[in-house]
Amino acid sequence: GSDAPFAWGVLKAWEAMRVLSPDTCRPFSADRKGLVLGEGAGMAVLESYEHARGRGATILAEIAGVGLSADAFHIAAPSVEGPASAMRACLADAGLNAEDVDYLNAHGTGTKSNDQTETAAIKRVFGNHAYSMSISSTKSTHAHCLGAASALEMIACVMAIQEDVVPPTANYREPDPACDLDITPNVPRERKVRVAMSNAFAMGGTNAVLAFRQV
Repeated sequence: GSDAPFAWGVLKAWEAMRVLSPDTCRPFSADRKGLVLGEGAGMAVLESYEHARGRGATILAEIAGVGLSADAFHIAAPSVEGPASAMRACLADAGLNAEDVDYLNAHGTGTKSNDQTETAAIKRVFGNHAYSMSISSTKSTHAHCLGAASALEMIACVMAIQEDVVPPTANYREPDPACDLDITPNVPRERKVRVAMSNAFAMGGTNAVLAFRQV
């Protein structure tokens, strides 16, 4: 995945939506003011287990499941049920229970509506386990790189599994009662990560969720 949105027309379009932060990205923090756009790229080699073993590759993680939904709720506003549906589908595809997930890389854009809506969706899917697993938004570090975001966040999940370290939600300052989950504020956390999930939501209610498992 790659994207390079730093062109005048693209930046003005995002500015017109009134979702850009005037300072920095503070996902799930009560004083968040919006997202920060970024440019970047991420790449992964995907292959069958048999092929990887046959060539002696170092296998970093397994893609255990995928969940997709298209809720068509609104061209820009997020919904709860669309993302929840994608997360449920991902768990079902992977044959996982909610309690199996150790770390969730949230979409976490830093806008008021997204972070509250995503928190509600996570609670709807994971129930009480939502308060036990580690959650973070790495967009607080690499910004929202649009078409590259999912690739970068996939790499964050894979490295969390490899290193048993949960990346933090940077720039967090104030608790938001509507975003009351463990969002790993500011400091990386050592934790055994056997299963990680990554949320990716887009305009028009297009939602994609991936689950990764330790091999």
